[in-house]
This record gives sequence, structure tokens and C-alpha cells, in this order.
Amino acid sequence: MEINRANIMEIVKRLEIKPSKDYGQNFLTSPETSAKIVEALNVIKGDQVLEIGPGFGSLTHFLMRSKAKITAVDIDKRMISFLRDIYQQDSQLTFVANDIRKENINSYNKIIGNIPYTITTEIIQYCLLNGERAETMVFMVQAEALSRFIDTSGINYGPISVLIHLLGTIERLFMVKAGLFYPVPKCRSVVFRININHKADREKAIKIYKMCKQLFAKRRKTIVNNLLAIVESKEKALSVCRDLNINQSARPENLPPATYCDIYDYLNK
Repeated sequence: MEINRANIMEIVKRLEIKPSKDYGQNFLTSPETSAKIVEALNVIKGDQVLEIGPGFGSLTHFLMRSKAKITAVDIDKRMISFLRDIYQQDSQLTFVANDIRKENINSYNKIIGNIPYTITTEIIQYCLLNGERAETMVFMVQAEALSRFIDTSGINYGPISVLIHLLGTIERLFMVKAGLFYPVPKCRSVVFRININHKADREKAIKIYKMCKQLFAKRRKTIVNNLLAIVESKEKALSVCRDLNINQSARPENLPPATYCDIYDYLNK
């Protein structure tokens, strides 16, 4: 079922479904945009696709055309009930009413979702840490949130960006106007794609990510002072900086992902 503004309004009225602020629900009403988002995932027959937060099925409709196996997970039981009624016994689709952060997602090679703005980082972090077979992820998020994932320096740069850049690449695809949603949010959205490098050392990348969570814990302190969270003395912290040619006065946000990889290697040689 193709979802547009007219039939969303009809569904909401007929089923008396009010969008939930608690779940951060803003439903995409543009079939053209939905098709474009799904196209970015490059789904083919044989893929195992995870759709996060399908809502009324704006993306689901276009995912169905790929003949891939699709599992759609939504925390809102009302959405899952609606989708089950629409698609009934279609063997291509599985619908799950649950918090995605409680699901086992390691069997999916493609992940897609219109992510609730209030828990954007949590969900993407969960996918990166637990999507062991994932090759490609396409997400739509609040435009202002993109810098958390794509930046490699600055105030919004942090451990999750380090993890993404160690696992693969990230690319901004296109903006989505606020007026293309119901209800209309107060901000624009952006669609981006993460491509996982199958040669990346996943286990090591996750260990570096966990190390970075400690090193970024006190962002305004210098890297020397933050290193004290993972080394035994100030002398050791200074030797790390000296031997790796790291500016002792630098803050965590000043060091690129490759430098954190160097720090990890230095401490584990």
C-alpha cells in the first residue's frame, strides 16, 4: 500500500490513531521520497532487510518490490497491527512489535529506518554494535544530528563517529523537507548511508570505540588528562603522546579516528 498524505489522514481518522510524541512519530507522506530512500539501500532478491520504525509502511511498500526478506520492527503495537492487516500472510514480510534495542539483529545484511529523533544515537549505535552481518545502512534523522556521525573533528564529533569511520564510510545523501511529514516536525531531516567495509576488523573497531567512550568522557580536558582513565600514570600518558606525536594540549575532539587506532595499538602491543 503506497502511503501519501491523503491516505495517512484517512487512516488516522478511521482507526483513531494519534501520532505518539513519546515514540517521536512523524510519518513520511511523500511516496517519491520513500522510493528514493529505499533505492539508496540497493536491495536485491536474497537480502535480509531490517526496517526500523515502519509506521504506516511508507518505506515497506517500496521494499516489497525488491523480493527480499523484510523484517519490520516497531515499538508501537498499533502500527504493527495495521501493517499485519494490510499485508496479512505475505511470506516476504515479518512484523515485530518491540523496541529494536531488544531485538537480535545480527542476521540482517541491510538496515533501513526513519529513526525517532529522541533516540537517534542510541539506535544507530545499537545497529553498529550488533548488526554483525550488516553491509549497508540507510537512515533518516534530524538534520542537525548528522554531524554526530559524519564529523571527524569538532564539538559534535565523538566515539560513534570513530566507530563508523573504522568500520566503513558514511555519506550524506539528501535533505527531506519538514512539510513532507505528518505531523510536520519543527526541523528538516537528512538521509545518509553507512557502507560497512567487509575487510574491517570489527572486533578491534568495537574495542577502540569502547576506549573512546572513556577518552571522550571529559571533553574539555586535554588528551593527556583523559588518557589517565586508561593508563596507570601521568608519565605513561605523556609517553603515549610523545611516541605517537600527539599534541599534549589537544582535546579528544581534535584527534581523527586513525589516531585513536594508533593509541589502541600502542597500548596493546
